[in-house]
Amino acid sequence: MNIQERYRLWSENPYFDEKTHQELKQISDPQEIEERFYMDLEFGTGGLRGIMAAGTNRMNKYVIRKATQGLAECVCDHGPEGMKRGVVIAHDSRRYSTEFALEAALVLARNGVKAYLFEALRPTPELSYAVRQLHALSGIVVTASHNPKAYNGFKVYWEDGGQVPPLKADQILARIEARENWLGLEPMPIEQAKTSGLLEIIGEEIDRPYLANVLKLALHPDLDLKKGPELHIIYTPLHGAGNILVRRALAELGFSSVTVVPEQELPDPEFTTVPYPNPEIPATFELARKYGTQMQADLLLATDPDGDRLGVVLRDPKGDFTQLTGNQIGVLLTYYILSQKKALGILPENATIIKTVASTDLADEVARYFNVRVENVLTGFKFIAEKEKEMEEGGWGTFQFGFEESYGYLAGDFVRDKDAIIASVLLAEAALYYQQIEGRSLFDVLESIYKQFGYYLDDQESLALEGIQGKEEIAKIMTSLRHEEIHDLGGINIERFDDYDQTIGKDMSTRLTYSLTLPRSNVLRYSFNGGGFVMVRPSGTEPKIKFYFSVKSDTLSEAEDTLRTIKADVMQRIARIRSV
Repeated sequence: MNIQERYRLWSENPYFDEKTHQELKQISDPQEIEERFYMDLEFGTGGLRGIMAAGTNRMNKYVIRKATQGLAECVCDHGPEGMKRGVVIAHDSRRYSTEFALEAALVLARNGVKAYLFEALRPTPELSYAVRQLHALSGIVVTASHNPKAYNGFKVYWEDGGQVPPLKADQILARIEARENWLGLEPMPIEQAKTSGLLEIIGEEIDRPYLANVLKLALHPDLDLKKGPELHIIYTPLHGAGNILVRRALAELGFSSVTVVPEQELPDPEFTTVPYPNPEIPATFELARKYGTQMQADLLLATDPDGDRLGVVLRDPKGDFTQLTGNQIGVLLTYYILSQKKALGILPENATIIKTVASTDLADEVARYFNVRVENVLTGFKFIAEKEKEMEEGGWGTFQFGFEESYGYLAGDFVRDKDAIIASVLLAEAALYYQQIEGRSLFDVLESIYKQFGYYLDDQESLALEGIQGKEEIAKIMTSLRHEEIHDLGGINIERFDDYDQTIGKDMSTRLTYSLTLPRSNVLRYSFNGGGFVMVRPSGTEPKIKFYFSVKSDTLSEAEDTLRTIKADVMQRIARIRSV
């Protein structure tokens, strides 16, 4: 079908409801029609994500039906056993998340596939756990994570609890693309699904064992119970799914002095108190800071709408509240876990941490200091989970901790995705331990790490380039950078240039090339002499191109100057490319 044929089908055929018909008929701009129908919303390795509206290139119940049908057919390929094992479904607090989750469950039921549907919103990491706990074949989370309120998404997981691997994603995509017709995908009536045993509602029977596993990760549980009330925490779930489980986990460990930001406690699909429900952005902590100041809190925590990312703000030595970067949180947790396990005599000889190539090299230095192996993987937490599974099955490493710079962290072996509930517990315990046992703050610990290993600073820039033109512009930037030989950025010599799409790297001093062992990905990484890097990649979930900056210097002021200079150089280069 061409664009106009798709538009007419959606705006006239009685399969699509009257609301969809009216929404589409009110569009007067031909470009808007083109944007909505020029393609199907892309199903990547993690699933779907897009703006909620009518159209094939938007998030709506008909797109959910078609994607779920593709997944259902892949599940049915595993025969009656796979169909009986079924699919677990969770959702966050966004508009239509509840409806989309139910649509997916009932389309699965129509295909004879068992669906386990959470009774209410639940965080993404609990879905990962539930897939493993219930021995399900697959999982779905209806969420757009930390995207703006206009977005929603459909993330798919496989039987190990990790996001669906590339080969399986390709199989699901092939089934979706094979079905050109959008019609005939009506879901099973809900009462029929329940009485036939194809729809089962779940809740506390998953919450309780999940929380029990989280609590087992505490390294000093006796200290938590005894001194936990002395650490004053402000917590905000940003209207999302982390609210109940984060609070339960902290309370059961002994952290009873937790104040929840009341304006952001309950689900709100409009996210009326924040411009953008992303704990990476300082504005999301505005209300938490107010309560933190009033209550003289030690620590501010924020989880994103689907409860897989954690943002942290600390009271600094001057009494002000300062936000940590994702890399700083990752380094602090790496240092705390490894140092405490070593002191307790429980750090395995084959201990391993996993991080992404976009995350700070400071974690590598900390791990080497404790004689711990580091595995670097592509950007995206699914690659951390895949590497953890590979280690587990191969018996060549024992996973201790994994993180990515975009505020994602994981410990333990019962979840295969980033987990803000786990991270909240470990971060709170680290703050308590250093406060009560060593008389230091997390700021003091971070400063001591910098003094020992060097001042690593990091930052990010993103360019939002939407629609057809934006997609073409992102491709133009990547192609231009890929073919330009760059020897320095901001006056800092480049030691290595790695092109993960071509899986080839180059030593810039010897001119020799080498093969990269990670899977192909549209990523460019420039590594500096002496440490640090610049990395460029298009986002896999948003219409953006992202730039990652990391520098290393002997002092904080030198690092700040270097970071500023390199950022200016890179963004000027990008502006020149866009102007041609």
